[in-house]
Amino acid sequence: MILSNRLVLWNIDLTLLDVAKVARGAYAEAFATVVGRPLVQLPQMAGMTEPEIFFDALGRNGVSLRADGESERLLAPFGAEYATRLAARRDQITAEGTLLPGAADALRAVAGIGGVVQSVLTGSSRPNATLKLHAFGLDRYLDLAVGGFAGSEPYPKGALLRATRLRAEEKYQVSFAEKLTVYIADATRDVEAAKIGGATCVGVASGRASSVELREAGADLVLPGLTRQRDLVAFITALA
Repeated sequence: MILSNRLVLWNIDLTLLDVAKVARGAYAEAFATVVGRPLVQLPQMAGMTEPEIFFDALGRNGVSLRADGESERLLAPFGAEYATRLAARRDQITAEGTLLPGAADALRAVAGIGGVVQSVLTGSSRPNATLKLHAFGLDRYLDLAVGGFAGSEPYPKGALLRATRLRAEEKYQVSFAEKLTVYIADATRDVEAAKIGGATCVGVASGRASSVELREAGADLVLPGLTRQRDLVAFITALA
């Protein structure tokens, strides 16, 4: 039994780390293998889930999104191939990827708040998310068993946030009130997901969105980055 009932969920890419260069190489190889044509135009990725990115990539690269379900049937084999190609680049993730400034310290600081449960709400699949977090040693602070992985689960992020909260409540046998569920992310779409999922949102201007854009999207707190751990801890603590 935990002592308090705060649930803190983290986005991964461009909030905690940046492995875009490595991921793009794995993505291009997987796309060519499964779809049968080269990835010429990269899809938009900020705040999107892996399935959304895949269907966007199909359209941008001249693959017809037909109503007979053929595009949907490509999703599962592509996801498996992408995970395989990314795992093969495990060493590159740490060599060429970047742990964003303050990320590890922020996770450690939030973990120090009495009884807080930390996990993730990410557009990545479970194997890809786990691989990236483990590469930088961030998984030690997170309970991934209750995390939300939009690349592996058939929910948009807003609905997945609610499902993640229910999983955490079931495991820890406490109620996580909406206000005491905090989603920390870098994209305006993630701010919108937090509002849909009934969570408090901390916007971090470490990705494509500016502080102004995150604030206008409705973030309850906006930070320029994760180096200001005191501000983050004070905000989460005050929610009680």
